[in-house]
Amino acid sequence: MRLADSHCHLIYKGLGEQQPEVLARAREAGVVAMLNISTREREWDEVIAVAEREADVWASVGIHPHEADEHPDIDASKLIEKARHPRVVGIGETGLDYYYDHSDRNRQRASFRTHITACRETQLPLIVHTRDAEADTAEILREEMGKGAFPGVIHCFTASREFSEIALELGFYISISGIVTFKNAKDLQDTAAQLPLDRLLIETDAPFLAPVPHRGKTGEPAFVADTCRFLAQLRGEDPDALADATRANFHKLFAKTLA
Repeated sequence: MRLADSHCHLIYKGLGEQQPEVLARAREAGVVAMLNISTREREWDEVIAVAEREADVWASVGIHPHEADEHPDIDASKLIEKARHPRVVGIGETGLDYYYDHSDRNRQRASFRTHITACRETQLPLIVHTRDAEADTAEILREEMGKGAFPGVIHCFTASREFSEIALELGFYISISGIVTFKNAKDLQDTAAQLPLDRLLIETDAPFLAPVPHRGKTGEPAFVADTCRFLAQLRGEDPDALADATRANFHKLFAKTLA
């Protein structure tokens, strides 16, 4: 298999201190492309530095909804300026998280729209985190899409079938994480089995959400192979073919990776 991990955090604890070994294991597992995601402004330079150093790693710039309160001065121009870097291929992760409510909801919504403005200007994909916030996420995406189209992905998809249909209708891709392998993820499995192949991505969200059979361990990009094999079986597809399709989708969405 030749795989793309569309969402990981290579500088986070559990991965950052053993990054060369983590990358070596990923490559041995067949991972040929990784998107290293930022969640705070102070991470941007470090995330980009990994992408500068490693030819198969790219970077994003963004503010996680958990961090919205800590970044009141983030505006679209700051994101746009940083996104000019040749190794920055996406904006985010951003979005809404009403499960933890670590940041004020109004500030989360404002930050989300700021990121969308940057995506519309740069035409780089929006990387969306949404948890317990389907209605507001859908409303904002629809409203903002009406102002001018922009590409994007719903990362670590765990939402309803109805929300997946809205996302697909708006032209978004949907990225499936190791959660799909969990025994209690029946609804997600049912949705993932029906997603159109040409809009599907696979991710680890490492160091989080290690799939079965690694559950409970620190997640790493190598484990995207396990999620791919599970998902292929779930969908009745060949694992190598699914790896090829999702990797092609990754490069189509994050087109700057082909530059």
